[in-house]
Amino acid sequence: DVTGRSAWRTLLRNKWGTLSRNTGVLSSEYLLTQQFPQFPYISLFCVMIVYNPKDWFYSTFYLHRSDTARKLFPLMLALAAYSGGIAYLELEYIKLSDVAWVKNITIVHNLLGFVMSILLVFRTNTAYDRWWEARKQWGTLTNSSRTLAIKMNAFLSREDQVNRSFYKKSIPLFADTLFAHLRSNKTQFMLDSIEHPEFETLDAQKHGPNQVASMIVSRSNSLYQEGTISGDQLIVINNELNSFTDVCGACERIKNTPIPLSYSSFIKKFIFIYVLTLPVGFVFSMGYFVIAAVPFIFYVMASLELIAESIEDPFGLDPDDLPIDKIGENIRTHVTEIIH
Repeated sequence: DVTGRSAWRTLLRNKWGTLSRNTGVLSSEYLLTQQFPQFPYISLFCVMIVYNPKDWFYSTFYLHRSDTARKLFPLMLALAAYSGGIAYLELEYIKLSDVAWVKNITIVHNLLGFVMSILLVFRTNTAYDRWWEARKQWGTLTNSSRTLAIKMNAFLSREDQVNRSFYKKSIPLFADTLFAHLRSNKTQFMLDSIEHPEFETLDAQKHGPNQVASMIVSRSNSLYQEGTISGDQLIVINNELNSFTDVCGACERIKNTPIPLSYSSFIKKFIFIYVLTLPVGFVFSMGYFVIAAVPFIFYVMASLELIAESIEDPFGLDPDDLPIDKIGENIRTHVTEIIH
């Protein structure tokens, strides 16, 4: 509705609008309305859940929107009904005896349970490795941005406000464009053509982080050719300049290389087949208690798979994903404090 769209755009304007106009950062409102016109409320920003890991009560009983219990509840109800039907069929209708061969199916479940545990542990560890690697890469970007800002602040004279202003804006701009690049398929720029005409060369249809990194390297090389900085100083900042593209490539590798479909599909099939056959054998030892036991077993196994799915793409919008927008905002704050 019109009211909702207006409120949404006002929220974006308050968060990023002024910053974009003053510093040359991407216009998130324009990006959203151009790419997702049918979803006026969709956001490129997520708020990572920050909590006290020592607070057991909060961690145990608080249900947030990504909690696996909410997602699996319909399937758990269906499994409870299914298990009740199997129990009634075997105990009341067919009236199988305790010596029936069906009772021995539990042996297969005991053997496959070990295999299932190994698969799920490997799945969650692989997903967490991707999440932690992404966090390390953005930590590297933060350190490189600070270091480059510190060095350029020392190399450039206080009177050279043009070049100081350029690095104060372009260094955080790389983090902003990388953020937009990882959260979407397109990057838009708000150009600051008055103070820095080179920003006009940025093409919104091309790879944003590469353009910003190339612009920073070109300006640094121009300062060397003009004699503003020495060759030794250019070499000193080379590691930070290379680090930008290294971080971008590592993040793209994480985002564009998901877990192979055959592997993920096999685990899901394995879980469903394993759970659907559980009540067939365990009904002899558990009776109608399988109505509660089978959904609970399914919840434990499926939750591990859902958790892995949630964190394997650390640049998404889930509450467990990395707050790269906040990290980029911190980079801008730090660089602005250093170069003044």
